[in-house]
Amino acid sequence: MHMGDRMDLRDRLSHRPLTPNDLDLVCRHRAAMFRESGRPEDAIAAMATPFRDWLAPRLADGRYFGFVLEGADGAAAAGIGLMEIDWPPHPAHPGEGRRGYVLNVYVDRTHRRRGLARQLMALAEAEFRRRGVAYAILHATSAGRPLYEQAGWAPTTEMAKVLT
Repeated sequence: MHMGDRMDLRDRLSHRPLTPNDLDLVCRHRAAMFRESGRPEDAIAAMATPFRDWLAPRLADGRYFGFVLEGADGAAAAGIGLMEIDWPPHPAHPGEGRRGYVLNVYVDRTHRRRGLARQLMALAEAEFRRRGVAYAILHATSAGRPLYEQAGWAPTTEMAKVLT
């Protein structure tokens, strides 16, 4: 495929906001994203119902929002989830008590390497700006890290620990 074909495909895709009807789609994308990043299948299965139960009311009331890229036939090629999270003012956003959070960025295998994730990230940044969110974070897989870095995202000092 040459570059002209890539642009033609992207031009044929349209974006739309996520709706509560996208519950199954977001759940599928999240499971596929974790599967492809090497998470164990039993951990993905254990997350499935609790995530669905968590997501449904947030999609319904708009606390979880985002975009889907789809073809003229309505088939989803890619999606992104977004949230505004409560966060204390910080040197990176001293006058604001919230952050944007990007999650569940997923491009279907048959549509990869065509700039769709870049397009989703541009939509996310524009939506955060529209909402007045000045600072956003995400957790990157090793596959996604180069894309985010090219778009100007930088690593932070965050660490994590599972508390059992």
